[in-house]
Amino acid sequence: MTATPDTNKTESGSKVRVLIVDDSPTVRAVLRSLLAREPRLELVGSATNGLDALAKIEALRPDVCTLDIEMPHLDGLDVLARAAGRFPVAFIMISTLTQTGARITFQALRRGAFDYIPKPESVLTARDEFAASLIEKVLAAGKAKGRVRPNLEGGVKIAAAAHDSLGWVVGIGISCGGPQTLSALLPAFPADFAPILVTQHMPVEFTPMFARHLDQICAMRVKEAEAGDQLVPGRILVAPGHSHLRLRRLADRFYVVLDSGPKVSGHRPSVDAMFASMAAVCAPRCVGVVMTGMGRDGSSGIVKLRQAGCPTIAQDEATSLVFGMPAAAAATGCVDRIAPLSKIPQAIVAMMTPAVRSCERAGAGASGSASRWQRLT
Repeated sequence: MTATPDTNKTESGSKVRVLIVDDSPTVRAVLRSLLAREPRLELVGSATNGLDALAKIEALRPDVCTLDIEMPHLDGLDVLARAAGRFPVAFIMISTLTQTGARITFQALRRGAFDYIPKPESVLTARDEFAASLIEKVLAAGKAKGRVRPNLEGGVKIAAAAHDSLGWVVGIGISCGGPQTLSALLPAFPADFAPILVTQHMPVEFTPMFARHLDQICAMRVKEAEAGDQLVPGRILVAPGHSHLRLRRLADRFYVVLDSGPKVSGHRPSVDAMFASMAAVCAPRCVGVVMTGMGRDGSSGIVKLRQAGCPTIAQDEATSLVFGMPAAAAATGCVDRIAPLSKIPQAIVAMMTPAVRSCERAGAGASGSASRWQRLT
């Protein structure tokens, strides 16, 4: 993985200090060997259970802690409850690919974990892919340590009469920090709002439960997308972990097409794949939004949306848990607005208003350069 100096070290410029917490000697050894490949990381120790973890977090003061969920004496959730907010450490949960693992992982994210990484069925298989993902997330966690968690408290929800979203489609691309961010963002939309498509980088075992969680907290209905689903007002469709979410049009209606083909921009589901389909099928009455996440997925799709005349939005750095995907999208010069999390619902509604779109495009200039970005504060 190639990264800039900002993403490799903590604010002090030192290496990212890592503590490994797992009750399995085999898993600890594997994680130690994988993390030792990366010179920007410093392994400061390991712990065998939750109580041991708390003691070593206090004594060693790591920047990042990889945390197993099921451990004797004190499990990972209890470690989070006692340590989150007390120590300046970012937690990455090592999760099992099961429904129980998904449920506990989402609980951990709500309690303050930075992110999670699915544990392979065998820690001795898929080493290179697992190692690359683990190292990338640990480096990102080291940079984001202490960053304020997503919050929409005090924000104004969109009133049912305060939008004119009929005939529009919204697409949201998001990755690291997505579960927490979407749990704060999506409840802001009223039950009759335009259909929203979500591509969240997430394992196939996790997306059904994540959609059900969102359905419980949103006024709109939320479900994991299935082939043939129609896009209708009041519905949010989450791309399944096994397929790209694409669209097809029949007359004046739009339907979901699931594509289990090769990864696009390194991911399946891919934000670029979803945005490209939106641009081809339902432009210009669709809004593309790129939010917190690592990497560049969404940046080529945002260009296609912009070229098709669609309004585009990126989350700002201050409220992004990881400012990778939004930064890459903004660097294309094809983002109309950069907004904090609390202002993104209003920004989406505003971009559906003809007068606002005309104003935005008038300020863009012919070059489409970065100077035209409109920042909401």
